[in-house]
Amino acid sequence: MMEDINVRSVRYPVSVDQKFEKIALKLGRTKRLLFIQMVDYFYKSKKDPIDLNDELLKNALMKNHQQYIGFIKAQETMLLIPIKTEMDRVSQSQGKIIDRFNSEVLKHNVDVLNNLQSHAKAFGEVARVMDAILKAMKSKETFKEQFLFILDGYIRSREAFGMMTSGREKEELIAITKEQIRLL
Repeated sequence: MMEDINVRSVRYPVSVDQKFEKIALKLGRTKRLLFIQMVDYFYKSKKDPIDLNDELLKNALMKNHQQYIGFIKAQETMLLIPIKTEMDRVSQSQGKIIDRFNSEVLKHNVDVLNNLQSHAKAFGEVARVMDAILKAMKSKETFKEQFLFILDGYIRSREAFGMMTSGREKEELIAITKEQIRLL
């Protein structure tokens, strides 16, 4: 035969029993099971049922909160502030590098552009001089050809003269030849 372990009883007013029954129905448990669970809860949590505001829980949370804040402050001091300081320093140095690079590149670009413009002017001047030389060479060649043509005409005419050619014809040939040379 088994011995009944339910030998204890608790007496309480009817109004408390009504509240107790509502809680049991709401949680879907028997009043006996709910009572056992309540006793276990208060025993394990060491909470005082009179403490409706749960000061122990608040104190425990506050203690954990203080520990977290301390941890965050320590991390901030050890990691975040040095990282931020270093990032600010890197950012400033990068800005200086970019500024120097931009100023040097812009200066170099201006120098290159000026050099290109001066080279373009020089090449333009060289082209003009070359063109003048080419024209002079062409005109010199043309001049030589015309002079040879005049000279050939003079020589042929002179050879065509005979012993009987008058001095006046010779003078006319010389005057015509001189005029042709002057027109060159």
